[in-house]
Parts: sequence; C-alpha cells; structure tokens
Amino acid sequence: MKYSVDKQDRYTVFQLEEENLNSVVAPDLKSEIVILHNEGVNNLIFDLSKVKYVDSSGLSAILTADRLMKTNGSFVLTGIEQAAVKKLFEISRLDSVLSMVPTKAEAVEYVFMEELQRELEADGDEGDEGDEDE
Repeated sequence: MKYSVDKQDRYTVFQLEEENLNSVVAPDLKSEIVILHNEGVNNLIFDLSKVKYVDSSGLSAILTADRLMKTNGSFVLTGIEQAAVKKLFEISRLDSVLSMVPTKAEAVEYVFMEELQRELEADGDEGDEGDEDE
C-alpha cells in the first residue's frame, strides 16, 4: 500500500496514494490507522484525492478509522473527487455519518473547530461540578 503521512502539531494528514481502496489495501490501511492512533495521533485528516474506487472493505477501513479516531479527537475525509466514490458514500448514507469536506484546508479548519469545541465542553464540565445543589 502506498501512502504518505504528514504529521503536524494538532493533526495528521494521511493521503492514500492508491487508485483502489479495496480488499487488498483495506487490511493494511486499518493497521496503519491503529499504529497512528497508538502513537498518539488524535486528529486525522484522510485524503482520498487519488482514490478512484472504494469497495465494502474500503468502507469498513474508513469506518474503523472514524470510530478509533473519534474516541479522542477528529476524523475528517477530504479529497473525494471521483463521482463513483462520492456516489458510494451517498448510497451507503455514510455521507451523513462521516465528517466530509471538499478540501484539505477546510479539513484543517474543521479539525481546529472540533478541537476548540472539545476544549470548551471540557471547561464547561469542570465548572458544572459544584452546581449540583442549585
């Protein structure tokens, strides 16, 4: 499986350098996602701009990445440019479940907004601890 990983301070971009995200690629992809998660990557931007075909194994790998990354952070899909790939996400209704944005720049902004929201919620939870008697 060919791919590139660009680690930044607050997010990591994983770009799949394959035309097909299928049963041949999916097991390796899942392994790489688990490794990134275990290394402490919390916010993952998954760039599919080079992918022209996704099958059910590929969708499974994407859903695994989404579930794993959202335990502590964000998982955002970007670069879905091929009509067949877009259609698959629409037909499977995953476009309503997964965080999907058109460009990498928008994905970075999305990650920052989610991170800010998590920080605000954590601060709000700390302030609520003494309010139980009211």
